[in-house]
Amino acid sequence: MADHDLRRLPETFAQIALSAEDDTRRLANDIAMVIRKGDVICLSGDLGAGKSTFARALLRAFANDPELEVPSPTFTLVQTYGFDRFDLSHFDLYRLEEPEELEELGLDDLLAAGAALIEWPEKAEALLPQGALWIQIVQPDGAGDLREVRFFSKNAEWEARIGQTREIRAFLDRADFGGAKRRFLAGDASLRTFETVAVEGRLAVLMRWPFNADAVPEAVRAYMDRVHLARDCRSVIAIGTELRRRGFRAPRIQAADTGRGLVLSDDLGRTTLVEAGVPVPERYFAAVEVLAAMHGEIWPKSVALDNGTDYVVPDYSTDALIAEASLFLDWYVPEVSGKAVDPETRASFETVWKNTLERISEAQTGWVLRDFHSPNLLWQEGASGMDRIGLIDFQDTVRGPVAYDVASLLLDARADIGPDLERSLFEAYVSARKNKSGDFDRTGLEHAYAVMAAQRISKILGIFVRLARRDDKPAYLSHLPRMLGYLDRVLDRPFLSDLKGFYASIRS
Repeated sequence: MADHDLRRLPETFAQIALSAEDDTRRLANDIAMVIRKGDVICLSGDLGAGKSTFARALLRAFANDPELEVPSPTFTLVQTYGFDRFDLSHFDLYRLEEPEELEELGLDDLLAAGAALIEWPEKAEALLPQGALWIQIVQPDGAGDLREVRFFSKNAEWEARIGQTREIRAFLDRADFGGAKRRFLAGDASLRTFETVAVEGRLAVLMRWPFNADAVPEAVRAYMDRVHLARDCRSVIAIGTELRRRGFRAPRIQAADTGRGLVLSDDLGRTTLVEAGVPVPERYFAAVEVLAAMHGEIWPKSVALDNGTDYVVPDYSTDALIAEASLFLDWYVPEVSGKAVDPETRASFETVWKNTLERISEAQTGWVLRDFHSPNLLWQEGASGMDRIGLIDFQDTVRGPVAYDVASLLLDARADIGPDLERSLFEAYVSARKNKSGDFDRTGLEHAYAVMAAQRISKILGIFVRLARRDDKPAYLSHLPRMLGYLDRVLDRPFLSDLKGFYASIRS
């Protein structure tokens, strides 16, 4: 930063007036929601300007702990907090004697593990990262409690991020959630982020799902198109609304701004089908009941939205199914073999899958939620019947073989489902379907289930390696043994002997 005059920041991209401490805390909360690993936030201002209030509020919001002790690091110079999202280090450089002392505090190492909030950054002069966000709090003379907050960064991305989080705050104000406390909930493998918002005892989940085609690599866009991944929040609104209309427990939409990709919906809790990583059979059987009921419905090809448009549910085409299964070749096989798959093997893989899928072309089709497994099935304690299972993460719903979702549940990618439990759940599903339709085709289901299970497992093995290697999420590798065990179990079915032989050849 070329100019550290506390009264002037160069090229300020935003200025916000604050009239009370609550405004300061709310702004800190908003900024805490967009901090990423590796970020540096420089907080400047005269003594008494409100830096300490801002810093404590930001740290508490980031920690999701309003009672977090936040001692001033005036004498220690730095205090590092280990949070679930990532570490956050709080610096106070007021007593820094020489700028070079910053190197002794290990800023670079701390940024490798998290982010940094730095008070009195002027003391470090040019040793701070060029892309840092500078926040200056100014108290105009004679203005009482009035503060002005100014933002500057040489990294243009910060202007977009600050604008986005302020946009969310304005959306919450319009949705009757003014003053809500925002807490980071999750980010997923797509562009979506989730927060919980709370005000006056009311809870909701906020999803932000922007889609800027220019910001997505062409290869990623091509894959999304090929496998029919949704690109905007219209799918969430359409699918969720129709599920609720049919009596299924999808979150009620409280407010939405489709143009900005914002959806505020009911909070169905965090309790899934597992406890301490172990499947709870009662909950899985309840999920089977829901799935069987869904597969007894005739679902529409398109859903009308309140804005007058229609959301068309895409078909789960053979091309899409093969493209997903091919992630096994793209990521898993190179991971274990150390080399890319040759074109001949890829062509043979696609041929064997095309032939296998053709053999179940007469299988029942309908809506396929595509990730019908424990992370997305929320147990509703005290509810009864189908209300016991809350449904989320259904934005990529397609029209295809319904056996896919049966396999997704019974061979849960996030929990160990043993052969006995799998068989019991399968029989429960068959029984529920037979009760609704006397001519239910069990053999057809068994074949479609085996094929869809093999396809999904292949896809997931590739996705988990991709998340570990491309997206720096190595924890996903711990799920590979489970998925490989499922794959061996599925391929042992006589119906898949051709597929088993081919997989044996490429895994050897």
